[in-house]
Amino acid sequence: MRTGHALVVVVLAACAALSGGEAVNSLPNPSFENAAGDGPAGWKPATWGGRAAFEHGAAGRTGGRSAVIASAEGADVSWTATVPVKPFSVYRLSGWVKTDNVAVRGGLGALFNLHNMQGTKTPAVTGTKDWTRLEVVFETSDHDSIQVNCLFGGWGLATGRAWYDDVALELLDTKALEPAVAIDAGRTFEPMSPYIYGQFIEHLGRCIYGGIWAEMLEDRKFFYAAGRRESPWKPFGERAAVAMHTEAPLAGAHAVELRPSADGAPAGIAQDGLGLIAGKEYVGRLAVAGSAGSGPVTVSLVWGPGENDRQRIEIAGLSADYAKKPFRFTAGASTDDGRLEIGAAPRAGGSVRIGAVSLMPADHVSGMRPDTLALLKELNAPIYRWPGGNFVSGYDWKDGLGDPDRRPPRKNPAWRGVEHNDFGINEFMTFCRVLGTEPLIVVNSGLGDVALATSAVEYANGAPDTPMGRLRASHGRAEPYKVLWWGIGNEMYGNWQLGHMPLSQYVEKHNVFARAMHAVDPSLKFVAVGAVGAWSETMLKNCADNMHLMSEHFYCGAQGGLLSHARQIPDNIRRIADAHRRYRASIPALAGKDIRIAMDEWNYWYGPHPYGELGTQYFLKDALGIAAGLNEYSRATDIIFMANYAQTVNVIGCIKTTKTAAAFDTTGLVLALYRARFGVVPVAVEGSPAPLDIAAAWTDGRTALTISVVNPTLSPATVATTLAGAALASAGTAYVLTGPSPDACNVPGKPPQVTVVERAATLGDALEVPAMSATVFVFPAR
Repeated sequence: MRTGHALVVVVLAACAALSGGEAVNSLPNPSFENAAGDGPAGWKPATWGGRAAFEHGAAGRTGGRSAVIASAEGADVSWTATVPVKPFSVYRLSGWVKTDNVAVRGGLGALFNLHNMQGTKTPAVTGTKDWTRLEVVFETSDHDSIQVNCLFGGWGLATGRAWYDDVALELLDTKALEPAVAIDAGRTFEPMSPYIYGQFIEHLGRCIYGGIWAEMLEDRKFFYAAGRRESPWKPFGERAAVAMHTEAPLAGAHAVELRPSADGAPAGIAQDGLGLIAGKEYVGRLAVAGSAGSGPVTVSLVWGPGENDRQRIEIAGLSADYAKKPFRFTAGASTDDGRLEIGAAPRAGGSVRIGAVSLMPADHVSGMRPDTLALLKELNAPIYRWPGGNFVSGYDWKDGLGDPDRRPPRKNPAWRGVEHNDFGINEFMTFCRVLGTEPLIVVNSGLGDVALATSAVEYANGAPDTPMGRLRASHGRAEPYKVLWWGIGNEMYGNWQLGHMPLSQYVEKHNVFARAMHAVDPSLKFVAVGAVGAWSETMLKNCADNMHLMSEHFYCGAQGGLLSHARQIPDNIRRIADAHRRYRASIPALAGKDIRIAMDEWNYWYGPHPYGELGTQYFLKDALGIAAGLNEYSRATDIIFMANYAQTVNVIGCIKTTKTAAAFDTTGLVLALYRARFGVVPVAVEGSPAPLDIAAAWTDGRTALTISVVNPTLSPATVATTLAGAALASAGTAYVLTGPSPDACNVPGKPPQVTVVERAATLGDALEVPAMSATVFVFPAR
């Protein structure tokens, strides 16, 4: 672990120590006199364990109200409020508590504490006691917001009843911050692995389908019966003429059957909500069969309400066996509500069966969206983890082989929606080839067995004369893919995971999987499931001979202040890195081994989902946290080898798409910026960087020194800088990511609010950065 190379992220505070005078209470509604609905205004209930009743009491120590918590069965709960504070300042939290028969079961009792500074807590009250004043004095360190709890239970459960009143948060002292750092470019550390800039894509929401994959139609192989509420396909014409045919379907359980209408008029199915661009060409295919004399099928692309707002083609010459019939359209207008119609009017006794249908923009690249691919290439991630995620624990990879129109549609085993199986292992490897990136394939150690995993290894890496190698060759790929990195399972520690089992059993399962996969291909490198604490420790003690990296995951929610929000990411990276450093020192099985961390899911995850399932919108404040995280990765090169931002497209993604456009979200901009501009050989940075997060690194070949400065505050900042150990040109370049507010965001098809601007920079005795910014300075070596 490096000393003198630590992250400090604090808000800019330029006020002197407080003079005398009456302290100001920073809490809202501190005596709970004002109501909002059934509770006190400014406060909300929070539950971490058990069950409790939250009441707005009709009596208090002063005034007429109080906050009340009661539990008969045991609870760990609170009334909570989040308030802004000055960082690196001293506060006093105080309040009054009354209790009635409060007993603890592992908990503390009734007290006040800070949720995001959990070591900060008052003494606790138990039993039956009249109003008792409690207080704690604390330093905010690098927090600019805190969550105050009127806590009942606390690290365990409590029963009984407690009243809380007259809570106060008072500023006692603060100080000015003058950031200053000394950079010693001659003191270098182990280089950053390029795998730190990895990515993760999962079969979830609109990450692959609707994001990477160019298919425009939902449920194109009719997992749901046309006309059902869940189906995007709506019948038109006589309803009885549209049915589902279950005998020998092309894929899945059934196909759409079009029968003669009573009046001889056409009937069929249609799907609307398609995004079309005027003048753009679209290509597709219809897998169709028909009885003798069933007549032609009409396929129409519709872009408006008028009779001429469509293009029609006729498909004739149907046979009893399914055949693929291609078609091509040119949209006559732009719309987000285009429609594809498929209809027929079979003669009496005849029918038409539709097994599958596809529609893509004609400029697709091997089935992928070119606009998304262009951003992915700019992102330049060196490795992609696939196919999950929770999805993998219920996934049979063999469903994704062979003719895409005959692959079975399935209910997504872990998430909402249908898994079309159009993007299987061969499509993933094509994706990697197009992007020039490496694959990390995760096998199903949840509901899957060893044979499913070893067959995947042989299919990917086996010689053409092996059974699975021959199958791969029959699918058009004779040469082995030579996939090096393999993950064994995903989050198997969680009870949400399909196939979850006790740790003692999973240790054995991991070893069995690893040994069997290694027997198929001894060159493989394995990523094992980890979770800091008992799970990671036990896996390292018992599976160290059968892993190369250990997976760790973390996600962060929203915090009240810009600084508190941004600091979560580096704090969690450091927390996990420090834990694994301790494991190295304390676990004998790790002696002589170099098992490092694969942080193969990390990100923010909060807010509404405007981009589909888990499709969160990110903001400038999130980009600053990701930038600070990349700085922290540069400080952890001794222990973290790989990091896979989760996820890449739409689903908590750094790239967002609409039906017809794609754009970098704010977090994508910062990932692309640091991948392209930040160095790879970290150097020593010491001093007092607060309120900034500062890291520095040489570029490959030491042609330039780069300095990353993250300013997660609302004010511009100047950092006094001294440099040793290098001769640098005084003229350089600054790449500045910023926007007009912490909540500035980028939306596909609209001008971006958050951008990267290149400007000239001078290396002197200070560096200046804008408010709310992440800046990479590049100074060439002389």
